[in-house]
Amino acid sequence: MGSAMDHVGAAGGRAKKASGGSQLWKKALLHSSLCFVMGFFTGFAPSSVSDWRSVAPAGVGSSHVVKTPQVIASGAAMDRSLLARDAAARIGGVPRPLLVVVTTTESTPTAAGERAAMLTRMAHTLRLVPPPLLWVVVEAAPDVPATAKLLRDTGILYRHLTYKENFTAAEVAAGKERHHQRNTALEHIERHRLAAIVHFAGLGDVYELRFFDQLRQISTFGAWPVARMSRNERKVVIQGPACSSSKVLGWFSRDLMSNGTAGTGGGTAATSPEIDVHGFAFNSSVLWDPERWGRYPTSEPDKSQDSMRFVQQVVSEDYSKVKGIPPDCLEIMVWGVDTTPPPAPSSSQQTPGNKRR
Repeated sequence: MGSAMDHVGAAGGRAKKASGGSQLWKKALLHSSLCFVMGFFTGFAPSSVSDWRSVAPAGVGSSHVVKTPQVIASGAAMDRSLLARDAAARIGGVPRPLLVVVTTTESTPTAAGERAAMLTRMAHTLRLVPPPLLWVVVEAAPDVPATAKLLRDTGILYRHLTYKENFTAAEVAAGKERHHQRNTALEHIERHRLAAIVHFAGLGDVYELRFFDQLRQISTFGAWPVARMSRNERKVVIQGPACSSSKVLGWFSRDLMSNGTAGTGGGTAATSPEIDVHGFAFNSSVLWDPERWGRYPTSEPDKSQDSMRFVQQVVSEDYSKVKGIPPDCLEIMVWGVDTTPPPAPSSSQQTPGNKRR
């Protein structure tokens, strides 16, 4: 009897041990499966938010980020963080200075037809310039949508600035709109404290690529000769500084006819002709330098607020701050093409054969 009861007890113990062991295996298997699933899906996620560029498609970099209207209206902190990404470009261990290239446009119907083609050509040029570079394009509000789409496709770090002021055809012809556009760009640079070398590039300008390396060697102001051609006249006008090495001694202007001879109206360094806006660049720090406000009397507050007029005055009057580039200023590295269409002939200028009968 006792033997039978012992046998039954031993069998029940073995059954409990078998059921307990199977439950442990099930728990272990479930735990391992959950860990495997979590690890599998975690491996597809980036390690941190800051590493989003590591999973971005090829060709999408920091320049792609700034192409939204929100960034255009961002503050100084956002501007500095975006530009800092390109500051990694170095020359012999020293960071390259930032170049800010300002391009103005015109709101006339004639200019609107050529604007897209000329902006595209300028974009192709700037893409060949080593970073960091910021392209500032200024234009009237009605022209913004078409240009905004074009700029988004350039792959260049840019700012797209606009304004609401209207200008008459006479004011556009007199250059008042372009002057306002340049001041708009300088106001943006000063507000956000963009430390850079600032250059005004015309839509019709053609560059030697080595020119941009020369720009980065400017400490305060720099100037160079510009050869300007016109589609309406068969001549080239050369304007720029007269230099001894890199020291500016004065300014000259000379007309060259199509046969290479000097035409009438040629100037010398002593004549101090009007300086071509596209013929100089400057360090943006001069815009917030306290010396700027001491150059004008308190009775002329408008002049002190006109940033463009200020930098033009310093370049034309204070030669000691201007560096001539390239050395001796003998090489033309910038060609300006006047894209103004020829005026339509009036009825009085038509020949009898062209008049309608």
